[in-house]
Amino acid sequence: MSKKIAILATHGFEESELKSPKDHLEKQGWTVHIVSTEIDAIKAWAKKDWGKAYEVDKHVNQVSARDYDALVIPGGVLNPDKLRTDMEVLEFVRDFFKQQKPVAAICHGPQILINAEVVNGRTMTSVAAISIDLKNAGARWINEEVVVDKGLITSRTPQDLPAFNAKIVEEVMEAKHAGQHA
Repeated sequence: MSKKIAILATHGFEESELKSPKDHLEKQGWTVHIVSTEIDAIKAWAKKDWGKAYEVDKHVNQVSARDYDALVIPGGVLNPDKLRTDMEVLEFVRDFFKQQKPVAAICHGPQILINAEVVNGRTMTSVAAISIDLKNAGARWINEEVVVDKGLITSRTPQDLPAFNAKIVEEVMEAKHAGQHA
C-alpha cells in the first residue's frame, strides 16, 4: 500500500532526525517529500557542525495536508525555531490535525506544534530542554523514548530514532485517528 509522507524542515535540522525517518519510510516503498520554506536545498546540522545539503522537494506554499498521509517534523535547535514563526507552516501543520492524520515530531520539533496550538491536553515527549514549554502549552510531558497519543508521535533524541521510526509506520498504517484534533 503506497503512502506519501511530508518531512517539514529548513536549514539547521538535525541530520539524523531527517535522514533516518526518510530512509526508513522509503524502505516501506513510500514516497517521502522534504517540504520547506526554502526552494532548492536545506543544510543539515550534524551533531556539532553543519552537515550535508538535502534537496527540497516542495515549497510549503505548493502543498497541502491533503497531499500526504502523514507529517514528520525533525528537530535541531535552528530548524523549529525558524519554522514556528511562519504562518504558512503553522497552517500546514494544523491541517494534518484537522484531517486526523498522523504527525510525528522529535527532539525540538514539538516547538512547531506549540506555536500551531495543537498540544493542549496531549501526552507527549521531547528533548528535555523544551519540556517546560510543552507543559506551559498544556501538554502532559513524559520522559519516554516514544509517546503516541491518538496519532501524535513524539520522541526525545536521535537515540530514540528506531522506536520513533517504527511508530510512524504503525500509525500511518492505522490511517486516520479520531482523537487527532487541531
